[in-house]
Amino acid sequence: MVDVGVPKVSVVVPAYNCGRHIEKLVASLLRQSLPADEFEAIFVDDGSTDDTGERLDRLAAAHPHIRVVHIENSGWPSRPRNLGIERARGEYVFFADDDDWFADQALERLYDCAAKYDADLVIGKMAGHGRGVPRELFRKNRFDATLENAPLIDSLTCHKLFRRSFLNEHGLRFPEGGKRRLEDHSVVVRAYFLSRRTCVLSDYTCYHHAQRGDARNVTAARLEPSSYFESVRDALDIVDANTEPGPLRDRLHRRWLRNEMINRLRGKRLLDAPEDWLEQVALETQKIIQDRFAPGVAAGLPPLQRAVAYLTERGRFADLRRLAHWEAGIAGHGRVDGFELDDRTVTVRVAAELRSGGQPIGFRTENGRDVLVLPVDEIAPEVLDSTAQVRKARLDVVARRRETGDEIFLPVTFETERVGEPTGADSGHLVHRATTTIDFGALNGGRTRGSWLLKARITNAGWTEDARLPLLFICPADGAPPRIRDERKVWNWLRSAVGRRIRR
Repeated sequence: MVDVGVPKVSVVVPAYNCGRHIEKLVASLLRQSLPADEFEAIFVDDGSTDDTGERLDRLAAAHPHIRVVHIENSGWPSRPRNLGIERARGEYVFFADDDDWFADQALERLYDCAAKYDADLVIGKMAGHGRGVPRELFRKNRFDATLENAPLIDSLTCHKLFRRSFLNEHGLRFPEGGKRRLEDHSVVVRAYFLSRRTCVLSDYTCYHHAQRGDARNVTAARLEPSSYFESVRDALDIVDANTEPGPLRDRLHRRWLRNEMINRLRGKRLLDAPEDWLEQVALETQKIIQDRFAPGVAAGLPPLQRAVAYLTERGRFADLRRLAHWEAGIAGHGRVDGFELDDRTVTVRVAAELRSGGQPIGFRTENGRDVLVLPVDEIAPEVLDSTAQVRKARLDVVARRRETGDEIFLPVTFETERVGEPTGADSGHLVHRATTTIDFGALNGGRTRGSWLLKARITNAGWTEDARLPLLFICPADGAPPRIRDERKVWNWLRSAVGRRIRR
């Protein structure tokens, strides 16, 4: 029960030189289905030198539930967020960024979930626009999620709903003192361990996480390796203080090895990085692998990522670059083998595979194991053992609403076929086939108005790649039967290609 006069939610937004980029967030706050007298928005202007402060002052003058705090420039979002917590009056606090935005019912749904389940922390489904967001975490609703039973560790940004008394009870604040990369990791990881109940709301896209086109987000500059990996060590310290050595600790550590280290040393990210900076990152990664991680951390990675860790630990940086050139060419390739429409229901048959440079990703059979074939020699076969990943390979079909970026996993039946090489060698590649039935009367809770495209999402041997499928479903109204545009037909393909070009 909320006390009279106490808002249900306080939205805290650090703002710095965002100018017109803040308008999308502001418009989304003004559209919220939660009544204006039941939430507040606190913008903390971090010493902006453009017209951001004036924009926010005009906004607050026009809307009583919006407040603005002006401070001297701190240079990072941590201090503005902490001041927002101190000024907040809401039962719950949500941390938003100034260039992101909310879906119309986001605050109402997040609060209702928190209240129903008495949650300390609620994570709403996110859509990414130029930014990566968790995928598996939002496959289903989770109303008692923990680090043990759910992939919470994949979501470490602070764009979540926190009970304010929970933040205060445990002194959860963002680290201040200049530019502190990964500042939200220390708060969110501690919150996961301390939360009495954490919920994941996956049946409604609550938050849109965007990369500004001009790349001028405060945190967009290239990281400084030494201080960055000090922040990684701080997060690892929190995990170590709350777990015993063993599978859980290894799995949590693996998140930082994969995301903050290995993924910077592979594919296009490696090739695009300056050589001297890359060497610093590789050396820092090498030290953490050797000093902090048990053998089970890297052993639990998929084979390609294990190979990167193996090469990094041994200082084989030239081989990392050779491997990156090969991986940069990897892409998902998919096709539609057929579809049938019956009123509001469409059944689609799909086939897809992974390729690099136009050639399928290959596996050779060795002592009963599937071994990933890479263009780098002298990697131990056990590092490239892909047997478990081949057995767990899957093909998902995802519907994405073009207008909003909402993504929905569709129900599928799928199978994986191993195709041998024409030479007869003891190697081959995988082709995945899936069938999905889409009920446009029920998809997305019946909220289907707009254009929906399909993607084949291939998960195999550590890669998850999307392949755009050449079907577009256009729903004139919520729950209406779709009109299907088959882009395999030349005219439809040209029309869609021109449309995509214009939207850019």
